[in-house]
Amino acid sequence: MHRIPIELLTKAAFLPFGEVIETDFADAVVINEGFALRVNDLAQIDVAANAGAVNVSLFVAKARQRPIKVRMMERHPLGSQLFLPLQERSWLVLVCTDPLVPASYRAFEASGRQGVNYARNAWHHPLLVLDDDERFLVVDRKGPGNNLEEIWVDKPIELSVTR
Repeated sequence: MHRIPIELLTKAAFLPFGEVIETDFADAVVINEGFALRVNDLAQIDVAANAGAVNVSLFVAKARQRPIKVRMMERHPLGSQLFLPLQERSWLVLVCTDPLVPASYRAFEASGRQGVNYARNAWHHPLLVLDDDERFLVVDRKGPGNNLEEIWVDKPIELSVTR
């Protein structure tokens, strides 16, 4: 069985698959009479293809049994998909360039202060959390057309997580 090592999530490492969302180094503006900080332009939302519109939703996720068996990868041909954790717990991001080529897979550990915006057509695994009841703000596409493609793999790939 092919095993995927887990790397720390960085903007440079994730660039072929989309954007890392983090506020630590972003430009911020003080607003609301000094009682709030606004951080602009964290991601480029790409949903306009085929008359699409922005969909904002909340996901509440459960942890998968470990070691995680990767059986399916998905991508969205008509728009990007952003995941932003609403708690400060580490979570996993699994991407690849070709779901049928195990060597093309990359796994990242994201901090609870990092989100990702998968680029249109970027192969990725559905949400992978390490604890139950993890909540994420999700920004993706709604509208006409099929914006989901899935590929199931013949031999599961194992994602080993030690904590």
